Amino acid sequence: MTSVSKPPLNGSGDNANPEEAPRQLRFDDNALQPLLFGEHDRHLARLEQLLGVRLASRGDCLSISGPREAVDTAELALIALYERLRKGLEVGDGEIDAAARMAVQAPNSAVGAEAVADLHADDIAIRSRKHHISPRSPNQAAYIRALHSHELVFATGPAGTGKTYLAVAMAISLLLQGRVDRIILSRPAVEAGERLGFLPGDLREKVDPYVRPLYDALYDMLPAQQVLSRLSNGEIEVAPLAFMRGRTLSNSFVILDEAQNTTPVQMKMFLTRLGENSRMVVTGDLSQVDLPAQQRSGLRDAVDLLSHMDGLAFVRFTNVDVMRHTLVTRIVQAYEAHDSNADNGNGVNPGDSGSD
Repeated sequence: MTSVSKPPLNGSGDNANPEEAPRQLRFDDNALQPLLFGEHDRHLARLEQLLGVRLASRGDCLSISGPREAVDTAELALIALYERLRKGLEVGDGEIDAAARMAVQAPNSAVGAEAVADLHADDIAIRSRKHHISPRSPNQAAYIRALHSHELVFATGPAGTGKTYLAVAMAISLLLQGRVDRIILSRPAVEAGERLGFLPGDLREKVDPYVRPLYDALYDMLPAQQVLSRLSNGEIEVAPLAFMRGRTLSNSFVILDEAQNTTPVQMKMFLTRLGENSRMVVTGDLSQVDLPAQQRSGLRDAVDLLSHMDGLAFVRFTNVDVMRHTLVTRIVQAYEAHDSNADNGNGVNPGDSGSD
C-alpha cells in the first residue's frame, strides 16, 4: 500500500491559489519503486508531461508539486500503477498513458480511486498466451465487462480505440478456456475509397486484403504457429461477410468488423446467424462509411433499431479513448471538428451525402 501526506492549500477561501505545497507519496515496497519510476525516472517524466505536475523522488518518498487538481490526478495515476506492479504486471509507456487517462477522467478523488483501480480489476482482465490485457480507458473497462456478460455487443467509435483488438482478445481467451469451439472473424468486402480492380490468386488470396487487420490481431494474441494451426483445422475462420449467409453459428465467438460498411439487409442476415452458446460482437466507425452515396449503413440501422432492446450491450467510444500515437488522436479531433462545422453549415463536406 501507499501513504500520502497532504499539506493544506496556500491561502484560504474561494480565492485560494490552486497551487499547493508539495504532496508526499510513499510506497511500502522499495523493490517496486525502480519499476514504477522507470529507468532514469522516464516514467515520472512522462507523467509530468501528461499531467502538468513536477515529480521528484528522494529515498522512499515521491514529491508531487503543481496545481491541486493536477496533483490529485497524478496521485491517482501513481497509486494505480503501483498496484499494477504489486500484482506482478508490467508498467510501460502504454500503462502510464492509460493510468493518466483514467485519472484525468475521474470526477473526484473518491470515485477516481475506484475508477483508476478498475484498470487492473481481475474480473475485466483478458488473458491470452502472449498477453495480460487490461483496459486503458473507462469505456474499454465497460466494453470488456459487456463482452463478459452479453451475447451480443455493439461497439462504435473511431479507429484506435481497441474495439476489434479487445473483441479478438476475448474470443481467444474463451477459445483457450474451452468455452467456445471456434472463432469466426468477418468483414464486409468493401473498398475503402479506392478501386482495387481485379485481384489475382485463389479465393483466400482474393479476400485476404479485406480481412488482414483481423489476422494482425490474431498474431498479437497467439504464437504464429498456433494461429496457422487453428486456421487450418477450422478453430479460427476468417471470411468476408458474404460467407455467413445460410449458416447458423453455434458454440462460436463471432466478430463482425468494419460493420459500418454493411447494408441493412446484410446486417440483419448476420445478426440472425447467432446460434446456441455463441457470442457476437459488432464493431464499426459510423464516421468512416465507404458505401455508395445514399446507401444507409447497416450498423447505423441496427443501432437505431435495437438500442432499446434488452439483452444487448452498446458501447460508444470517442476520440478520448484513442490509444494510438498522440498525433492520431489530434487527427481524429481535427476531422471531427471539420465535420461538425460542415454539419452546422460552416463548410462543405463532400463525404456527407447521406451514406450512413
